[in-house]
Amino acid sequence: MAKLSPKASARFRATPRLAMTTLLLCPLLTWAGSHKKAAPPEPPHVRATLPPAVTIPIEPLGFSAPAPFYLGTRNCLVSLDFLDESRLLLTFRVPGLIHRDHRDAAENGNERKVRALVIHIPDGTVQAEAVWTLHDRRRYLWMLDNGQFLLRDGDELKLGDASLQLKPFLRFPGPVLWVEMDPNRKYVVTGSSEPPTSASRAGDVASAGPAAAALVSDDPKPGAEESDLILRILRRDSGKVLLVSHVQSAVHLAINADGFLETLRGNGRSWVINLAHFEGGSTPLGSLDSFCSPELDFVSAREFLATTCESDGDPRVLAMTTGGRRLWENGGGGSLVWPALVTSADGLRIARETLVVSHGVNAFAPLGTDDIKGQDVQVIDAATGKVVLRAQASPIFDIGGNVAITPSGRRVAIIMAEGLQIFDLPPAPPLPSESGAPSKH
Repeated sequence: MAKLSPKASARFRATPRLAMTTLLLCPLLTWAGSHKKAAPPEPPHVRATLPPAVTIPIEPLGFSAPAPFYLGTRNCLVSLDFLDESRLLLTFRVPGLIHRDHRDAAENGNERKVRALVIHIPDGTVQAEAVWTLHDRRRYLWMLDNGQFLLRDGDELKLGDASLQLKPFLRFPGPVLWVEMDPNRKYVVTGSSEPPTSASRAGDVASAGPAAAALVSDDPKPGAEESDLILRILRRDSGKVLLVSHVQSAVHLAINADGFLETLRGNGRSWVINLAHFEGGSTPLGSLDSFCSPELDFVSAREFLATTCESDGDPRVLAMTTGGRRLWENGGGGSLVWPALVTSADGLRIARETLVVSHGVNAFAPLGTDDIKGQDVQVIDAATGKVVLRAQASPIFDIGGNVAITPSGRRVAIIMAEGLQIFDLPPAPPLPSESGAPSKH
């Protein structure tokens, strides 16, 4: 396992220097740019700006809209992903009572059943189905490549495929709270809550193979002190730990195969973006202006998005390359309340969804259930910033999970009132070379 250099370790401990964003947000608060008092633009008057190529009724599949009281709780209730160009993986919470013994009520208080379906496009045939038992309400599924996916449950990560059979992958010393990956799905970033006896040895974690291995050597002891949060970067093919760090809170870390993005504050509203390499050292990628700490997200190995905000809180999205070129910049369309990104495997298409709310959100005007009016979805060409599809997802899932893009970016699926709506799109333009002027939309 690679050891953290003192400089790299300091970067992980110094949260303000990283492109990190707290993930465990209070349901009543949102991104810093949403304090603008003016209400954001209304969602499109039509349900979608393009007609769907295929509509698959969703209720016959056993799906039902969640109860209104879930809105704003940030529970993960659904996931929608393409396994390939013609097969969808749909999973959703199965409502109903769960019978459990009173003796394990404390341990399994958040236990729930999730139904998984593999659906063939365009005929809507169900090719495989399963019911999984999960033990918390956080996000649980991430797509890999070649029709594989990663399933998180408690302290375990499992591998699955189109057969919906699950195989053990990794087990951690405590519950895994969040998972992220680089655009090529070669690395996995995990954050886990671990007892101090294990967390103190986080740098000595044994490597684990893809079949199954435990990352733990110490068990929690009765009366142990408060758990630590441990962030790890692992190689997906082997489970080997590349980097590890103690963190103060759940964080968002934008990584590619070379390293992770960090922001350094300059004078006034100026920020410098660096790519900090796993092997040490860093490369400056450019600078930008923002009145809040920019949020960074890789959409491909070469391109990342920087979400910034103006003095009045109006957000803007800037697309840049790791070569330092600015590709495009556009406005966020009003307050970005709980934005979520979905990208195609080739990184050429991006789906960005945000909540449409009745007023600006801040500490004095929190977000209530009645204030959420819709969920806006925009599908964007990553090379140009052009919006090629805009639609309203329904029912609203405030944490996302209701939009999917095929690996080629040629199809988009959205859960809408009528069912699963499948939209066919033209080929996405390729990412331009590093030379040339940026575009604006």
